[in-house]
Amino acid sequence: MSGELAPLGMLTAALPLVRPGPLERLPGSAEDDPFHRLAAAWLVGHPGNTATAYRRDLTAWAAWCAQLGVHPLVAERHHVDLWVRHLTTTPQPATGRPASAATVARKLSALSGFYDFGVHDAQVLTHSPVASVRRPRVSDESAAVGLTADELRRLLAAAVAHSPRSAALVTLLTFCGLRISEALGADVRDFGHDRGHRVLRVTRKGGKAARVPLAPAVVRTLELYLGDRTAGPIFLSSDGVGRYAYRRAHEQLGRLCRSAGLPPGVTPHSLRHSYATEALRLGAALQDVQDALGHSDPRTTRRYDRSRHNLDRSPNYLLASALTTDDGE
Repeated sequence: MSGELAPLGMLTAALPLVRPGPLERLPGSAEDDPFHRLAAAWLVGHPGNTATAYRRDLTAWAAWCAQLGVHPLVAERHHVDLWVRHLTTTPQPATGRPASAATVARKLSALSGFYDFGVHDAQVLTHSPVASVRRPRVSDESAAVGLTADELRRLLAAAVAHSPRSAALVTLLTFCGLRISEALGADVRDFGHDRGHRVLRVTRKGGKAARVPLAPAVVRTLELYLGDRTAGPIFLSSDGVGRYAYRRAHEQLGRLCRSAGLPPGVTPHSLRHSYATEALRLGAALQDVQDALGHSDPRTTRRYDRSRHNLDRSPNYLLASALTTDDGE
């Protein structure tokens, strides 16, 4: 079970008293830490990408508990509150900034789901330390850095100049609004045809499959990059064998942005943000953009658009124009 999560060797606290009968039904053996066993049982019920994200959250939580000398299965609400304070006030390794409200809310949601599973489904635990923790209020506006049409063109040019792989990935993310996990998780066999369209079959958040239509520019960059390959991941690691890792793709995007003279803070999700913003600006229907992004709620799609073009569309200008004269009176 140690392969599921980071080891808890730093813990000095005694293992928790859990219900022995239900614990025996979990994966693993008596030699495995009950936290690992419970985590394995919970994670197996989630799609691959979701399970990977939740595993990272549980590993971070376990590491925080280790610093406090508290086993995760005996943690109390105040330990969770301390973790939230740490996340919101301390620069995080991946970004160099404190975690956003949306990030903290997502981590707490994962933690809450894990403990609820332990209490209600596995019946190993008697209570959840997250049950009464206050969730941060998430803004209606996306915090992602959105790029303008001109900035997107500069980034695309930098990607084409760099390599066929960079050109294919940046073009796919820019013109299709995919999550980076959807793009990197696709295989060559997923690139095909459907009713006269070139499409890419991707696995959405939650494990749902979707066929994404590809514009000619995307098809050209993918075909150039793939060459005569007929199997394996579309995006390969530098050794040409394994799948291109998220961290490497994120780092490469940062280098491309610097080469294109773009503002700092651009991430793969920024391209998804920009896709929604620019598509709506160009007149695409909200429902069509919602479907393209795989959102179940239109309010999620609207979050991407509010930060820029809501100012341009403000009725304040219409009213002021109608009620004032040309000389401002």
